[in-house]
Formats: sequence, structure tokens, C-alpha cells
Amino acid sequence: MIPEAREVHLSRKDRKVLEACCRSPVTLQRDLKRARIVLLAADGRSTRSIAKEVGVQPRIVSLWRHRYADHGLEGLQDKPRPGKQPIYTKTTDKRILKLLDKPPPQGFARWTGPLLAEALGDVDVQYVWRFLRSHKIDLVARKSWCESNDPNFTAKAADVVGLYVAPPAKAIVLCVDEKPSIQALERAQGYLKLPNGRALTGQSHDYKRHGTTTLFAALEVATGKIIATHSKRRRRVEFLDFMNSVTAAFPNRKLHVILDNLNTHKKNEDWLKAHPNVQFHFTPTSASWLNQVEVWFSILQGQSLSGTSFTSLKQLQEHIDAYVNAYNDRAEPFVWTKKKVSYGGIWVMTV
Repeated sequence: MIPEAREVHLSRKDRKVLEACCRSPVTLQRDLKRARIVLLAADGRSTRSIAKEVGVQPRIVSLWRHRYADHGLEGLQDKPRPGKQPIYTKTTDKRILKLLDKPPPQGFARWTGPLLAEALGDVDVQYVWRFLRSHKIDLVARKSWCESNDPNFTAKAADVVGLYVAPPAKAIVLCVDEKPSIQALERAQGYLKLPNGRALTGQSHDYKRHGTTTLFAALEVATGKIIATHSKRRRRVEFLDFMNSVTAAFPNRKLHVILDNLNTHKKNEDWLKAHPNVQFHFTPTSASWLNQVEVWFSILQGQSLSGTSFTSLKQLQEHIDAYVNAYNDRAEPFVWTKKKVSYGGIWVMTV
């Protein structure tokens, strides 16, 4: 049953708006029909005749006649719809976060999506995963850290960082350390062709050992170049022999050498007295990452040693020497950026 037709009285301003809406090529069809309904109703047309001309049901015409009569042009807009109530709310999110602060079930090393959903009881595992992704929470990734108990941490760190950012005039700053027990492993290597046609490089799990070498390295901070030698062992005598070769490479120059706290690096007062141009600077305890040569060792491992095979110790040493020569041909100093952190009021340098 169609409700009694409401009279529609258009103001001059509203009529101009509705007529412009009918003429516009970008007007949506729903808005065009509503405007025509109101204009025809204002001309005294009946509900059924308007419905036939516009191509809608009479009840639709009656609806927009009433909406305009009661609310004007605003009545021709769609009312906000409440929509479906969400199943999960901020309370659910807080429950997930609270559960992550608790230890996982007995026997498990860490929480997983299914374990969280099972513990919550009324939360779907897919929502758990969406929540973790939206908050960038990775349940698998792990970070490690090392806290230094050195009471002079700030002073030592400032000393080393100062050598990087403001080296003494007419002096050479060197970062020295050893990479011990580099193994000469012989592995079968080659290409593996998969059934889908894709070819991968690979190596066998079986290997043969051909000995180890210890690499002593000194990185010149100003240029990024490397001085390196091989040794069978890592004792004090080998360290001082390497330092003799370093001092020979920079005759009559003041050398500031950055070292970690290995025992062989300390208690070398007799050698230092014989080399007055050399001064040792030690990184804080458990903070060898402040030594830039550690960064170079990581580069060496990734670019030269990983995935290689050697049939002899000599081949390994020659391989490393060739890489050092190639690296020095294009060496550049590390560019360090600094950001202020609140840990102990020091500046932490990242490369």
C-alpha cells in the first residue's frame, strides 16, 4: 500500500540545485532519479505517474517525496548505516598483547599464532596473524645483545669514537684484530637443475678439512685499506710480529691502534716502549663491535669465504690475499652516522 502522497514545495534555490543536478553529466543515476522525483512532485504529478516516468517503484517515489518534505535537500542523501558489529575489538588486541608478555605453554620455546588462538579460546587464528602483522610483531625473529659491565665504558667508547670522527692531526688510526681458525674446507660444488627448469648453485654437505689459518688484519680508518697476514696460531708473539709489519708499513708516523680486550693485546708495555710512536686504545669490555675491522671481517666472510671450496690451506690463503688486493684497489673509508641514545649518555656509532 502506497502512503498518502506528500505535497512538495520547492524553493527557487532548491529548484536550481536539482535542475543543475539533472543537467550534469557526472551526476550519479541514484541522485539523478531522486532529483527528477522531487521536481516532478513539485509540478503536481501523482506518485504513480512519476514512478512510471522515472522507472522506479511507486514506493520509491513516495519515500523521496516524504524525505524531501521533511528534511529538504539533505533528506535526499543516504543515511549512515550502522553496519555489522565487529567480532574483535581493542579489548581483544589487549588480550593478545597481555598473553605475549607471559611465557609460552610448557614445552614450547615461543608463542605461535595457533598457540595464541588456543590460549585465548574465542579468537580465530587468522585474526591473531592479522593483528601481529599490523603491529609488526615477529614471533620467530630473535635479536641478541650483550651488556658491558665495564665501569669505564663511556670514557673508552668516547676515546675510540673520537679517533673515528676527529683523528689526531698527522697520525694514522688503525683498527687491528684477528679472525682465527678460518677453515680450508673442500666441498663438491656445482649447479643443480630442478624439474621446473630452474638452475641453482649449491654445494654438498660432505667436506674434507685441509687445515686452518688465522688472519691478522689492520684497517686504516682514513682510507679503508687493509694490511693482512696469515699465521698458524694466535699467540702474543704472532700478534707482535704482525704489529712489527704494521709499523714498518708506516715508518716515522704516529699510530693510534684500536684493539679489543684479548689477553694477547694487553701487557705489551715492553714492545710499546720500543715503539714510542704507537699508542694502543682498547674498546670497552664486551664492545668489540666498536672496532671497525670487525665490519671488514663480516664483508670478507660474505664476499670471499661463504660458499667456497679449497683443496689446500695454501689455496685458502692465496684466495684471501687476492681478495685483500682487490678490496684495496677500490677501498673507501666507512661512512659512520651517529644518533643520540639515552644509554649512558654516549653516542652510538652505526655503519
